[in-house]
Amino acid sequence: MDNYERLRVVLDAHPSGAPKSEAFDEILRILFTPEEIEVAIHLRFASKSAETIADAAGLPVEETARRLEAMADKVIITSREKDGTKRYSLVPTIPGLFEFPFMQGGGTPMHDKLGKLWEEYHADGLGEGFAGNPTPLMRVVPIESTLGGETQVHPYEEASKLIDQQNFLAVTDCACRVSVGACDRPKDVCLIFGTPAKFLVEKNRAREITKEEAHNILKRADEAGLVHTSNNSIDKANLICNCCPCCCTVLRGRTQLNHPHAFLTSSYYAEIDPDECSGCELCIDERCPVEAIEIVGDVARVITEKCIGCGLCASSCPTEAIALVKRSLEPEIPATVKDMAVQILMEKGKLEDFMKYMKS
Repeated sequence: MDNYERLRVVLDAHPSGAPKSEAFDEILRILFTPEEIEVAIHLRFASKSAETIADAAGLPVEETARRLEAMADKVIITSREKDGTKRYSLVPTIPGLFEFPFMQGGGTPMHDKLGKLWEEYHADGLGEGFAGNPTPLMRVVPIESTLGGETQVHPYEEASKLIDQQNFLAVTDCACRVSVGACDRPKDVCLIFGTPAKFLVEKNRAREITKEEAHNILKRADEAGLVHTSNNSIDKANLICNCCPCCCTVLRGRTQLNHPHAFLTSSYYAEIDPDECSGCELCIDERCPVEAIEIVGDVARVITEKCIGCGLCASSCPTEAIALVKRSLEPEIPATVKDMAVQILMEKGKLEDFMKYMKS
């Protein structure tokens, strides 16, 4: 196999997946030059020094470092300082190779080409690979103002708590809306935290923000009808995406590809008080992203099995007829990001492959 296919095989061992596809092969050839791919095939998801990578590639350290820095500047790999040494690692397909190049916006011939290829790849394997396994990578976080005060709310169900626990926050453009461009909802609402955020700020792909700014971004996302989503684990949020059903990879796994496990619903579902509902249909026409509300007679009714518990309908109901209520059977959320990854890899039968590449 050639070097581009060798890199794809390594990327496919990640929980996000990288299924074989002509579209993805072309994407890799756009992102990585022939010089760069010679080095990239020796990278792994665990970070390595330039010296270690140079030894594996059989290249001088200075030349290897030059190619690594070129890839890091294009944000198709990551770099960071650890124990006084610069170290480099691969990024997965999602979030990573797809999103990072679009975080400064699109509009160039290269971005237009990449956008079309990612759309083709989404339908030709990536969507299935990302969203087709029982344990999702992402979950819905409900709008806090829609949660009743009498309901016990876990910290990981509150977006404000996910923000307040962070020590470094950044905002960047939603790569999905930049790439697909199917709606005019706000783009500058993608929140990223921690080490990845620092890297993206360093590479001018994101902007550092305060916690207050992050809270305001959530409010703006709610007003725009965007669904809060985060990584599907209890321990700590790595990001909060604000997703639309027409552009975003997470929601489109269900709205377009019909995968029941595309993302985990919140622990809630919407309930409508028929005595308070005016039948205005605002929740149907403008707010529900998954067509989970219908009109029966003169009032709205929630199709409970379709509801994802985002709270968009409840936060905008002019008569306050809608509230989120706790599901009798709460979704099971992995305790940590590591637990989530192991579960997904076991479901895909790729745990052994992933561990092999982590050690190599």
